[in-house]
Amino acid sequence: MSDSTAATPDVPHQAASLQELLDLRGAVALVTGAGQGVGATVARYLSAQGAAVAVNDYRLERAEEVAAKIRAEGGNALAFQADVTDFAAVQAMVSEVAESLGPVSVLVNNAGNAGAGTSVPDGRPFWESDPADWEPFLAVNLNGVLNCSRAVVPSMVENRHGRLITVISDAGRVGEAGMEAYSAAKAGAAGLMRSLARSLGRHQITANCVAIGFTNTPAVAQAVENPELSRKVLGAYIIRRVGEPSDAAGMVTYLASPAGSWITGQTYPVNGGFSVNQ
Repeated sequence: MSDSTAATPDVPHQAASLQELLDLRGAVALVTGAGQGVGATVARYLSAQGAAVAVNDYRLERAEEVAAKIRAEGGNALAFQADVTDFAAVQAMVSEVAESLGPVSVLVNNAGNAGAGTSVPDGRPFWESDPADWEPFLAVNLNGVLNCSRAVVPSMVENRHGRLITVISDAGRVGEAGMEAYSAAKAGAAGLMRSLARSLGRHQITANCVAIGFTNTPAVAQAVENPELSRKVLGAYIIRRVGEPSDAAGMVTYLASPAGSWITGQTYPVNGGFSVNQ
């Protein structure tokens, strides 16, 4: 039997119920940028299905608050501080997670920056921008994904099991005027997942993306509260409401679970129908 057809513990046909298909007991999930917004909700959803969760944020107090909430709900979660743009710090964090909870079997690359703003702080067009303007977006949204993926993959290969899930944006799929660096970084992260899917499939490791649209997080709260801007933005969405972190968290949880064991190299839009209008 070839590697690609070898039996694994999470093959869906072995599950007797939907609950078993989504069962994450025994999994150790590292969620980056999980101190608020989508990441915090993803961490809670994964915990609810039984995963032990490493809650990462570059602000330790935010990660600790989320981890405490998960524990209060009966889950197993610990907080870990690391800047995903620092590879040495990421490696150290992954080692700490392994010592405290076990080897990472689910990585959710959620840490990102941009929000509802532009890739150039003062509103200049791309053709008047400088490399220094692009660097923060490339560092977090692309290099951060590279760093975290590189840090966790060796143990996944050794254990012949793993899930790599990266949260990107519709800007990375269709582009967004005024957000060139951000769009490029998110598109690069999606390309990385597709490449890793090809490289790692024989090790029973999947790699996918969840592309979210206009979502109600602290980063876009100001835009959500502006009726005129909110109305203009939501006009592009078939389901005319702002997305909620739970919308994305449901898809992430599905891809992390045994139900997602035969899904890899894909990008799933969770965007209220925005894709249909593009």
